[in-house]
Amino acid sequence: MDEALRAKINDLVRSRKVLLFMKGNRQFPQCGFSNTVVQTLNAVGAEYDTVNILADPQLREGMKAYSNWPTFPQLYVNGELVGGCDIVKDLHARGELAALIQKAGAVRA
Repeated sequence: MDEALRAKINDLVRSRKVLLFMKGNRQFPQCGFSNTVVQTLNAVGAEYDTVNILADPQLREGMKAYSNWPTFPQLYVNGELVGGCDIVKDLHARGELAALIQKAGAVRA
């Protein structure tokens, strides 16, 4: 991955408390896994932004290298990769996702 793309991804990830790289956007998820994570984040009252990786093939491929995670969605909290759909679901089931979002200061008022 070139440095310009790495810098763009770093800026995206670090400039938001909670960021979801997904297929589609929060209003119109374009895959079931992305929809599941959106619904889970909504359920815990998270404030979050989304990036539609389908709109930028270079970003989509770059994210796989950046995160060393081959699939989407990819959830980042405070600049750190949390994981994909299964991990988010597991964290939510254990009550840990809400705590993580709360600790990040990203809960809707």
